Amino acid sequence: MAKRTNRAHDGFPSDLLIDLRRENGRGLRERLEHGLRGAIQRGRLIAGAPLPPTRVLAAELGISRSVVVEAYGNLTADGYLEATQGSGTRVRTLADAAARPSARADDAASFFRRERAPSPLGGPQLRLIGGLPDPALFPRKQWLRHYRAGLNELPDPELTYPPTHGAEPLREQLAAYLGRVRGVSTTHDQLLVCTGFTQGVTLVCRALRRAGARRIAVEDPCFGLHRRAVALAGLEPVPVPVDAHGLDVAALSDHDGIAAALVAPAHSYPTGATLSTERRGELIGWAREHDAVLIEDDYDAEFRYDRTPVAALQGLAPERVAYIGGASKIVSPALRLGWIAIPPRFARAVEREKRYDDLGSPLLEQLAFARFIGSGDLSRYLRRVRPVYRERRDAAIAAVSELLPDARWQGAAAGLHLHVLLPDGADERALVRAAFDRGLLLEDAAWHWAEPEAAPSSIILGYGTLPPPAIRRAVAAIAELLDGR
Repeated sequence: MAKRTNRAHDGFPSDLLIDLRRENGRGLRERLEHGLRGAIQRGRLIAGAPLPPTRVLAAELGISRSVVVEAYGNLTADGYLEATQGSGTRVRTLADAAARPSARADDAASFFRRERAPSPLGGPQLRLIGGLPDPALFPRKQWLRHYRAGLNELPDPELTYPPTHGAEPLREQLAAYLGRVRGVSTTHDQLLVCTGFTQGVTLVCRALRRAGARRIAVEDPCFGLHRRAVALAGLEPVPVPVDAHGLDVAALSDHDGIAAALVAPAHSYPTGATLSTERRGELIGWAREHDAVLIEDDYDAEFRYDRTPVAALQGLAPERVAYIGGASKIVSPALRLGWIAIPPRFARAVEREKRYDDLGSPLLEQLAFARFIGSGDLSRYLRRVRPVYRERRDAAIAAVSELLPDARWQGAAAGLHLHVLLPDGADERALVRAAFDRGLLLEDAAWHWAEPEAAPSSIILGYGTLPPPAIRRAVAAIAELLDGR
């Protein structure tokens, strides 16, 4: 019979990282308990995480099984572990929750980072987060076909670090697509592939910071995470009001030292305002007069329902506008694909930031997306989903109009959300908390304003991921909560 070997002595580590080195006179069982307890308290072993069976862990650590049994029993008695017949031993949820440090207050308290108590329904059943496409509509078959083809055609020597500025096939396809569909004037040499808008704006802002910029104008309101990203890149975000005609360009003259302006001219978030033709000219004139850069967020312009598509601002002044788009809103955020059309004078600086950020975006996804565009599948996909999202948009408008007659909505011409202004006296934060308890995930809008306390009481009604009947049920639940039921 072959002699069994202990994994603790044959060069292979345990599947559970525990330090059993002797210290402070603790015995073996105490050291095991201390290591497990510390891993749970620090969040390294999360709630629900399974622990190895006592026999397996004892063999892996090279210790007696009775030591592991006693340690598990003591930690179970202390509330750190729970043992269920048929499911083994796991980290107990309450112990993990009690050990988790509380979130710090943030000057732009993100909706996505806010602590929430678990819903009695076990989690939100209806998610109405703005700007999210429906995962069920993702073109899995086409994507898999293009991914396989891109991988099969890739020569072995090129299966290495990707080009920092992106795969050439994708940049060529993007240059043609953006010129045809969005009116962007660029070449593949002036495009850089990134992992989405947030990385794109961070790279541009860091390049501007190194060039001496200190302050950047941002729309007020704008997507709250983008304001925070600007600040983390070392620039001071200066809020400039947005009204029904877009950014108030005249208000830019009230501020000194503005080196750039971050704008979403096709569909400002969350209000949905479109920058008017007159203000587009004024904004470009301001940028030229002050030698400033315009950073264009073109996040969902492919989804426009009631009017002629609005061309990108970049096409009017390619030398002044850093255009940033991505696949997150039009296809899926899971792809982590974005792109920047960079003014030539900043191209090398932005590419340098990208190089030291991550050495380039994932290559295989780029090659698949290049084929997805070049084959016409992207255009066919957009033609297929636009009517779906328009139907959901119409359902959201109808439900709000009927069930929330004292509320007002705006921003319906494009995108995947409505900005809903609540009736006077409504507490949006209380509404969002109560909705979560009913299994409904809502986004309160105030954190998108530079001064949330001055923002109107409103919510973001994202309709992209839900069919019309579910949208109506969600709005009905909101109406009941506002009525105090």
